[in-house]
Order: sequence, then structure tokens, then C-alpha cells
Amino acid sequence: MEGVLQLGPLMIATDRMIAVALLWAFLGVGGFIAARTESRAGRVAWIAAAVGIVAARVGYVAENAPAFAIEPWTVLALWQGGFSLWPGVLATAVVIVMLLGRQRATAGLVASLAVLVSAQIAATALLAPQPRPLPSGPILADMAQRPIPIESLRGQPFVVNLWATWCPPCRREMPMMIDVAAGSDIPILLVNQGEDVSRVRDYLAREGLADTSIRLDPLGALGEAIGTRAMPTTLFIDADGRIRRTHTGEISRAALLAALRDLERMTS
Repeated sequence: MEGVLQLGPLMIATDRMIAVALLWAFLGVGGFIAARTESRAGRVAWIAAAVGIVAARVGYVAENAPAFAIEPWTVLALWQGGFSLWPGVLATAVVIVMLLGRQRATAGLVASLAVLVSAQIAATALLAPQPRPLPSGPILADMAQRPIPIESLRGQPFVVNLWATWCPPCRREMPMMIDVAAGSDIPILLVNQGEDVSRVRDYLAREGLADTSIRLDPLGALGEAIGTRAMPTTLFIDADGRIRRTHTGEISRAALLAALRDLERMTS
């Protein structure tokens, strides 16, 4: 699947992999500058990076305050992603200047930060997946096992979330997904992959979850058609039936609502 690196059974989103690689590059540059200038640049790079990460998270939470107000504890769910670039960059630069002052190391570390941020922006733009058509073959079913051809959804934007009852991140995000789906103007279909209706019904009953947005794909045909075995995977599809965005892994309420707003703007 586009935007994902597969290492055996492990799926890693390429944007996160790039961000981690560039973070390590920044720390490495800090160590190199420290050795060349006999300064504290290496230690300062670590401190600045830590402060920058916190600032990036705080910035993201502030930008999406209404979503986090509903589930405040998700502020700490860092594995879901959600960092704002520019608050993090600004905080990192400020810490470098404050701790190193007017030294050659300061200019070198700030310059390396600028280069790596530019690389992050360029890589994100270059690797952004292009819109592609949603496969038209798979036929889903509702909980009453009535068939729902995927083509019947064309003509309006909609969201598809691929999940399974055995998948821990799927189970964690499911109550939130059902809650957002219930109040969303854009249809959100929670498509179970590879399990029969009785297993899905038992899971929903045990967790006290509504089945209104649940769809069944007992053969996993949709996941196979789009080329992913990763779950959960959330697809944002425009009115022309094109996949405009893919989120691999657990998604936060803030990220889901932001993507829904973007999808609505694309089709308005």
C-alpha cells in the first residue's frame, strides 16, 4: 500500500519513519558539531529535540482542542501520531539559541535544523500518495447480511475503516469510530475483515457497541483489493470514488475529524 513500508508482518507509515530518521540525523549532527567545536552541542541537541517534540504535541493538541476535550486522556496517546511541525521547530531553535548563545555551534545546529526540516517537507510532498480509484469489485454486507456493493457508495464522499475483532488497536479505536460515525454527515463504514457475523455480533454485544455503521467482508476482499493486510486502515474516499488519504494504524479522534473536514472541503 502507498505510504507504508512493509517489513514482514510489520507495517510502518513512511512519514513517521522519515520523521524518526531525520530526528536521529539531527542528534548525530549535534554530536559531530560538538566534537569539532568542543562545545555542548551534542547535549543541547538532545535537550532541544525533547523540548521540540513536546512543543509539537502541545501545538497539535491546542489546534484540535475540541476533540481532545472529549477524551482528554488521549493527549498521552503518542502512538496515534499528532504533532504540529512549526511549534516544534520554533521551540527547538529557541532552546538551541538559549543554551549555546553566540557560538559557532549555534549557527551550525540551527542551520542543520533548517536543512532537515526542509528535507522533511520535501520528502512528505514527494512521497504523498496520489489519489487512486477504490476497487469496484468487493461486495460488503450489513449486520443483517444484506449485500452492499461498494459501487453503490459512489457519488458522495465516505470513509472506510478496515478492522478485525482480534486486532488490539482496532478494538481501542472502535468506540470512538462508532461515536464519530453516528454524528457524521459523511458516511463512515467500519468494514470487518475476514470474520463471520456471529463473531462480530458477539464482540459488539460484549463491548456494548452499536452495529449501525458496521459492515462485513468475511473474505477480506476489500483489503486484498486495495493491497493491505494492515489493520486498522482508514480510507478517505471522495465523491468520484478515489482514495484521497490513507491512515494506517490507530487513528485519533482529532486526526479523524480533521481528515473528515479536509474530505468535505475537497468535495464542496
